[in-house]
Amino acid sequence: MQGWHGLEDVPDDWGRSVVTIGVFDGVHHGHQKMVAQAVELARDLGHPAVAVTFDPHPDEVVRPGSHPPLLTTPRRRTELLAALGVDAVCVLPFTLEFSRMSPDEFVQTALVDRLHAAGVVVGENFRFGHKASGDIETLRTLGEKYDYVTEGVSLVRNAEAISSTLIRELLASGDVEAATASLGRPHRVEGVVVRGHQRGRALGFPTANIESPQHTAIPADGVYAGWLQCTQAPSPYEGQRWPAAISIGTNPTFDGVERTVEAYALDRDDLDLYGAHVAVDFVARLRDTLRFDSIEALIEQMHADVDQARRVTAGDAVSGA
Repeated sequence: MQGWHGLEDVPDDWGRSVVTIGVFDGVHHGHQKMVAQAVELARDLGHPAVAVTFDPHPDEVVRPGSHPPLLTTPRRRTELLAALGVDAVCVLPFTLEFSRMSPDEFVQTALVDRLHAAGVVVGENFRFGHKASGDIETLRTLGEKYDYVTEGVSLVRNAEAISSTLIRELLASGDVEAATASLGRPHRVEGVVVRGHQRGRALGFPTANIESPQHTAIPADGVYAGWLQCTQAPSPYEGQRWPAAISIGTNPTFDGVERTVEAYALDRDDLDLYGAHVAVDFVARLRDTLRFDSIEALIEQMHADVDQARRVTAGDAVSGA
C-alpha cells in the first residue's frame, strides 16, 4: 500500500485509478461500505483503488475553533483504510486556499490531473468545493466532462444512520459499546505515556497516564474495561497487549482538576511504559467516576473494578454495565 501526503507525492507515472473521498474519521461501518464499493469497482475496471482523506479536519479550517473530537489519528486512519484493501491513501492538507477551490477546480486538480480517476465513489450526502457547493450530482456532471464514472453509496444504519458525529455523541455519553457497534471495533485512544502523580502505584494499581493528541475523542468520565497495547517503538513491549481497567476523570477523591486517561494493565506491576506510544481500546463502561470518603473505600472499589474488567475482557457478561 502506498501512502502520499499531498498531491505532489503522487508518482508522475501514476495511471488511472478509482478514487473514494471523505474525511473517514473513525473508518466506521459506513466508510467501510464505501471503501468496499470503491475496491470492487477498481477491480472490475482493472485499476488501483485510492482513498483520499484530509488533515486537519475541514471544520477547523472553514470555521476555526469548531474542530470536532477526532475518532482516529491520521496515521490510524491510514492503517484502517489500508486494511480495507485500497492500494494507496492520499492525505490532502486541508488549507484555507484549498477550501476555496470550486468543485470543478477540485475535480480537475485532484481527481483528473494527479489521480487520473476512472471512477469516483462517495457517500450519497457527500459535499465538496467552496462553501460545499458541489454534491454527487456535480460529480456525475463533471464525470461526463472528464471521463470518469461516479457511484454513490447509501448511508449505513443501526438504530439510526451511522456517522462520525453520532459516534462522537455516543462516546461523549460514555456508551462505548454502541460506539463499537457503529465502528466495527472498540474505540481507540492513542498517546504517549507520561509521568503523573503516581497515586495508582502507591495504591497497588500502577497506571499508564496517557497524553493524547489535541482534539482526541475521549469517552465520558468513568471507569471502563478494555485493552492496553504498546503500538510503536522504541519500547521493549512493542506489539504487546494487556487486558486493562481504564479510568477517565479528574481523580475527585484527591481533589484533582486535570482530566486524565489512565490504564492499569491487569495484574502487571512490572511494566515501565514511560515514553512509549500506546493505545487504549474501550470495550465496556463499568461505572461513573466517584468521589470516595476514604482511600480504603477507593482501594476496595478498585479491586472490584479490576475483577469486573477481568470478566469483561475474558468475554464474560457484565451485570449492570
